[in-house]
Amino acid sequence: MQRLIPDPGPTDIDTELADYRPFESPLEDRPYVAVNMVTTLDGRASLGGRTVEMGTPLDIELLLRLRTRFDAVMIGAGTMRAERYGRIIASAEARAARKRIGLREDPLAVIISGRLEIPFDAGLFTDGAGEVLVFTNQQPPFPETSTPTRFVTVEGPIRITEVLRHLRQERNIRALLSEGGPHTFGQLAASRSFDDLFLTTTAVMTGEQDEPRILEGALPEHLDLRLVRLLEDDGELFSRYCLRR
Repeated sequence: MQRLIPDPGPTDIDTELADYRPFESPLEDRPYVAVNMVTTLDGRASLGGRTVEMGTPLDIELLLRLRTRFDAVMIGAGTMRAERYGRIIASAEARAARKRIGLREDPLAVIISGRLEIPFDAGLFTDGAGEVLVFTNQQPPFPETSTPTRFVTVEGPIRITEVLRHLRQERNIRALLSEGGPHTFGQLAASRSFDDLFLTTTAVMTGEQDEPRILEGALPEHLDLRLVRLLEDDGELFSRYCLRR
């Protein structure tokens, strides 16, 4: 892996994330929010409806290492249905790394699903480790799960700004990693409620017009981002952008 921006030269993921501590910079009304997405060269966010089909081993390693830096990981309902998450931090070594920097072993898993159309038989709910928080429009009774799961019933549209406010003020979440999908990112972007974008650009073109872009939904205004880091490995690009305030 090569660092192209800043200070070009050889590097690795551990070096690039060594000083990345988003949990030290929470806002008063929401956590520090980073978004992690992957795109093809022609701008598509999935292949066959799944991002896992696009990920190289290095991209997956970066995602897993990013998870060790956040209090919580947020997953959209569509992403949960497509990817069927298991335990967020499956590696004992990674959980130990979280403890060394003062985080809980398992990040809180946050899911937004108005109609609760999510796979409760997926490993995230059956493993029994960690904790899940689901924002929904549904009323109890809720499904029973092996993993401790709490449900927050919301009347009307589930607004991302209110989700973030709840996480910060009710759960003391300081830093949140959003892993999509495109509609969740669209809501974060429309409300300017994110700080960092980690974007992997794969050296692949699909030509599939039905696959979503990394951001779905209208924005009230253009967003300006600043490129702060760019890495390359075997034609794949790993970039980090910061939203200009």
